[in-house]
Amino acid sequence: MGKEIGADNPQMTEQAPWHTMSIEETISKLGLPEDLAKTGLSVDEAASRLAKYGPNQMTEKEKVTIWQRIWHQINNVLVYVLMTVAVVSLIQAVTTPENDTTNQQFTASFQVALIVSVITLNTWIGIYQEGNAEKAADALKNMLSTDARVIRGGKEIMVPAGDIVPGDVCLLGLGDKVPSDLRLVSVSNMATGEAALTGESVPIDKQTDAIPVADGLDPEQVPLGDRKNMSYSATLVAQGSGIGIAIATGDFTQIGTINRLVNQTETIKTDVLKQIDMVSKYLFVCICTMCLATFLTAFFYSETFKGKGLPSVNIALVCAVAMVPEGLEAIVTLTYSYAVKVMASQNAIVRALPAVETLGSVTVICSDKTGTLTQNIMSLTAFVTSNARYKNNVDAADRVPANFVRDDTYLCERAVRDLKKKGTDIVADGPNNPAGRRGHNPSNHFTVDSLHTTENPEEAAKVAHPEEAPFENGASPTKDWIQAALSCGVLCSKCVLGENGGRTGEIGNPTELSILRASYFAGVDIENLKTECPIVAEVPFSSEYKFMATIHESSDVPDDKLVAYVKGAPDRMVKCCKYQSKGGIIGDDAVEEINQDYWIEQIAILSSHGLRVLGLCRAVIPKDSVTAGENLGQEFVNGKEPWLTMVGLCAIMDPPRPECVQAIREAHGAGVRVAMITGDHKDTATAIGHMLGIVDEKFSEAVTGPELDSMSDEEIRACVLTHNVFARASPQNKIRIVKALQAEGQVTSMTGDGVNDAPALKAANMGVAMGKEGTDVAREASEMILADDNFATIVYAVKQGRVVWDNLRKVLLVNTPINNAQGMSVLFGLLAQLPSTPISAIQILYSNFICAVTLGFVCAIEPAEDGIMAIPPRRVGKRLIGRFLLLRILLGTLLLTGCVVGSAVIVNTVYKDVEEFERLYKIRATAFNVLDFGAISVMLSARFAYNSSVTPKVFQGNPAVMWSCVIVAVLQIALTYIPGLNTFVFSMKGMDGLGWGLTIASMAFVFTVMEIEKAVRRSLKASGADTDDREGAVDPQPPVDMSMPKGASKLNLQELAH
Repeated sequence: MGKEIGADNPQMTEQAPWHTMSIEETISKLGLPEDLAKTGLSVDEAASRLAKYGPNQMTEKEKVTIWQRIWHQINNVLVYVLMTVAVVSLIQAVTTPENDTTNQQFTASFQVALIVSVITLNTWIGIYQEGNAEKAADALKNMLSTDARVIRGGKEIMVPAGDIVPGDVCLLGLGDKVPSDLRLVSVSNMATGEAALTGESVPIDKQTDAIPVADGLDPEQVPLGDRKNMSYSATLVAQGSGIGIAIATGDFTQIGTINRLVNQTETIKTDVLKQIDMVSKYLFVCICTMCLATFLTAFFYSETFKGKGLPSVNIALVCAVAMVPEGLEAIVTLTYSYAVKVMASQNAIVRALPAVETLGSVTVICSDKTGTLTQNIMSLTAFVTSNARYKNNVDAADRVPANFVRDDTYLCERAVRDLKKKGTDIVADGPNNPAGRRGHNPSNHFTVDSLHTTENPEEAAKVAHPEEAPFENGASPTKDWIQAALSCGVLCSKCVLGENGGRTGEIGNPTELSILRASYFAGVDIENLKTECPIVAEVPFSSEYKFMATIHESSDVPDDKLVAYVKGAPDRMVKCCKYQSKGGIIGDDAVEEINQDYWIEQIAILSSHGLRVLGLCRAVIPKDSVTAGENLGQEFVNGKEPWLTMVGLCAIMDPPRPECVQAIREAHGAGVRVAMITGDHKDTATAIGHMLGIVDEKFSEAVTGPELDSMSDEEIRACVLTHNVFARASPQNKIRIVKALQAEGQVTSMTGDGVNDAPALKAANMGVAMGKEGTDVAREASEMILADDNFATIVYAVKQGRVVWDNLRKVLLVNTPINNAQGMSVLFGLLAQLPSTPISAIQILYSNFICAVTLGFVCAIEPAEDGIMAIPPRRVGKRLIGRFLLLRILLGTLLLTGCVVGSAVIVNTVYKDVEEFERLYKIRATAFNVLDFGAISVMLSARFAYNSSVTPKVFQGNPAVMWSCVIVAVLQIALTYIPGLNTFVFSMKGMDGLGWGLTIASMAFVFTVMEIEKAVRRSLKASGADTDDREGAVDPQPPVDMSMPKGASKLNLQELAH
């Protein structure tokens, strides 16, 4: 192993828990004067530290040179065989006398040119398709700041960000990129966007006080999102300004740590690539054996070549050329490329071609929740009044009141797991927990502190007079009722709804926007409502009291009155209410005394289903009690006895994508598990899992990130097999989950979008990044990108991956018999005492690269066969060439070899009186056409793995079938009859009726026998035989290293205080 990055850098030993230190302790730890924040470093000290710590740059992974790439492509035993043949042919071309009448010199020279062209083309294709392995580190480097504003020698100056050193005092303003990891010493309403590091889209407010650490905890276990006195390299200042002291630069910043993890994590070689390497080695042994057998036969047995050393060697090399699959690599690449093109049209962008095959073997899809399984749009899903429940169609596209439907059975009881829990315990596991998501500030500002439910929750949940609700069960409310009931959520808000109710252009908190969106799609004219009810005064929102209030003029109240709307955390709203609105109806005659137990239990019910809950209240106040434009204090709402009227509770969630439900059902039908990994709360994750079908009787529970942190490797390996939902998980948890699944023999696909997801994406068998919401780093570390961030696209890609595997097997079934038959025809032709090889070296190269690629391409672009997603994933290590495929390859080889040699023997016998040279040309013309037209029969049979090809459908469903057959046939006729080309280059002459009769008969014979074999195999499968090689033909897999990559703990997203 090489030296670890930064091993000799003093920062390696000078790291400290800076977030737990005071400003004075930080400066002292850096060994700098107390007035550092004012004077900054001196110019000399900065230069000294730059020499000591090095530039503020991340160490790049050693690049692979073009020569290394070329060597990687040609370092193959089959290429060595071709090179050997080329060298011998070159020697033969040079040593052949100029007066040679057999065209041996031209043939040898042409053969050298063809072989060199084949090797060059395959090498170029391989280099071009190797992917962009080093771009992840480049993407990280591009995220860094280029310049920084610092204090040096008491003056503010601009310096290149690469010159920042530990101890530098950096000045930050709105829109600046943070140049290094900083300990903040001064902030002014400052917040930074750290989504790339923590996954939290809401900017994190900053402070300067030291962060306390609970007893018994390691300071490194404090999540990044909770280190509010720190700012991290490459993050963006979203608001305000601040001053910070650089405490880490280059490789020792948080983003530098991730860069090391990306470089450490090795990309896994796919099954097909491993097996093609193995097939190449087996072929090498076979080629050597056949070459030796051919040489011995020629030298000791053949009448033509007996005792002739160099001609016998040349014949043996012709056999080698015949059996080397020159076109295989190109057609495999074409197979991948076509699949990539098809998937790109469905929003699945594959970055590395071999990754397509991996998709077909995926057994577990580990998916993010937000935006992938869900719509990433907070939506009001239910509205609860004093005597009814209204369900909102969150997928509606039409603006009609019918989107709301009264359904008193909808979310009317606690989730089963929470039936016996206390209200506060329910809140602790749900989205209304003030702790927020793991390591994040809560994006739900209206969280619940505590919820004291009654001893009899069933009784508390009962509706007093459901028959008094303004609308019958199953009916939709009117637009006027919806507008009146939700007017608090619309007017008591500073949010701006996006274009046409969508996310484009929206401004504000997602929870509040959900109410505006529901009102908009119910037909409410939001702008008109705000115009008719202008704001007079307000109580601004604060996380301290968790509500906001606005005072409005309204035509619905007398001129000397105003309407106060209050929206906030539901538990606090209940305490401030004296009344409740009857059925959500607005008016003085529609209020009654509040039933606090009822509302508290409704909050508990909705929270148990993973829903955010918001309380909407109102009251009518005297106009002279407030002054226009006044900023009121919180005491306006909670500084008096209960006085508000509770209108209803809004239940809000990020709903599942409708298409994901069907996609998950299809994945399950294909034997693919779907696991959800989210930073969200346990109850929210479980509720979404139920809706999607991820949570069922077998996988009924969720496990949290802190619980995973406390597990041993053995425990987590058992856990990942019994749980489908992982809540409050960190990127570090993702890596452990991937490794545990792989250790259990699973092939994993992992989704991610943040910078800190990159190591897990690279560790997974198939890393999948988000195209819309993801970072460049995540995209560069992945094998596939979802252009639409949609889980259903992954399932489609899995299907295409299976198609690729099937098509690769079909390609092998077409190409391999052609290669084998060519080599064996040379050997058996000599044994049959033919005057020379029945096929010339140039005919062999032509058939290998042109004919095989043309016919193989048909199989490379075959569409999915029926039922491909109704079978389990192939077993890990399943061989590309199993028992039954090997049987079909051998059968095709035997048939083609028999037909080629048999037809050559017949022609040799019929024309035994013809001059030997003339007879050899007739033999080669017939054998050449029998071989390639017989290959068409193999291709037609191979199109369907089990179903019969004796049907008109064999020419349908794939437009390349007819084109391929026509191209091969036309080229065969042209090569056979064009004067000069047929004799001088391809060593043959035009065929007569006998030759065409043998060609057509051989073609029919090969097709018939191949179809009889399929019929036998269908019969065996119907009787229960394993004709798919599911139980056998599996290569042993190496053990998976469960240890974390060095530096993984520096992701700092663990939280063990639960």
